[in-house]
Amino acid sequence: MKKLVLLSLAAALTLSVAVPSAQAGDPLTAGTTAPGFTLPSQDNTPISLSEYKGKWVVLYFYPKDFTGGCTLEAHNFQRDLEKFKAANAVVLGVSLDTADSHKSFCTKESLSFKLLADPSHKVVDEYGVPMKTFDNPTTKEKVTIAMRQTFLIDPSGKIVKFWDVKDIPNHSAEVLAAIADGGK
Repeated sequence: MKKLVLLSLAAALTLSVAVPSAQAGDPLTAGTTAPGFTLPSQDNTPISLSEYKGKWVVLYFYPKDFTGGCTLEAHNFQRDLEKFKAANAVVLGVSLDTADSHKSFCTKESLSFKLLADPSHKVVDEYGVPMKTFDNPTTKEKVTIAMRQTFLIDPSGKIVKFWDVKDIPNHSAEVLAAIADGGK
């Protein structure tokens, strides 16, 4: 039964993620100073953006742990993690899931980078990431997710590039290419 619920939720998320919502403001754009934040990670350690001053930061927002597209995206960032480290970059994922959900997701999927919990959507709102709310087809409960967007923050703390992610399989490589090109 639990597997059926997860599969139903994954199917609903896959369908819903394809249609952006206008519930949040416009995403921040290139040249904007990245808003600071502190959020708990999968091990409940608070992570602050300010810790990464002097590094490139790949701040990617994703809909939901344990769903197909989100798992693929996370695996691709994990696959390329050494390349990001070599480029003086850190990868931080953010969703509305809890730190406990992130911990389970990281354990199951062997993810070693930080996933940050933003269930009150404070950072999602600050970055202007749209959200979508829908009824879970199995439980009939309301589910709210953040849409899939990525911000590339340069070592000085400025947003230099933004993606409204559509090409999940190639997104990690796309971000690495932008870092190699100085954020262009």
